[in-house]
Amino acid sequence: MDDEPLDTTTLPAWLDAMGAALRGDADADVACGTCTACCRSRQFVHVAPDETDTLAHLPTELLVPAPGLPAGHRILGYDADGRCPMLGAHGCTIYDHRPRTCRTYDCRVFAATGLDPTADGKPAIGDQARRWRFADADSDAHRALAAELAAAA
Repeated sequence: MDDEPLDTTTLPAWLDAMGAALRGDADADVACGTCTACCRSRQFVHVAPDETDTLAHLPTELLVPAPGLPAGHRILGYDADGRCPMLGAHGCTIYDHRPRTCRTYDCRVFAATGLDPTADGKPAIGDQARRWRFADADSDAHRALAAELAAAA
């Protein structure tokens, strides 16, 4: 794994973009490059019933009902090695049709919040998340976020 720092936008710009992604206004814009850490980290991927394009591109035998959610919600699991079954040798085999969960995933959330994904057994994501460097790392925005996170703890 490469350990060179990855420069990214400012925290306020990232928060705005992440909000847009979570509202469904845009996909998360993460410069993943060749990283597939999230695709190799034993993560279940939720697929909602309204994701008809995604569902049309997923083999039905790979989907199971999502526990605790209404009928029609599905979960895409992972293989024995913890890899998404849609991950191929050159990345996601359904990238243009990937689930909303994948479209909004952004490992910079760990860099922004100081959360440690390795605590949940996700070392590859932790390795990648530690590389991100926000352009305004010493700003008032970061200090305010740190104070809010400390107050919430």
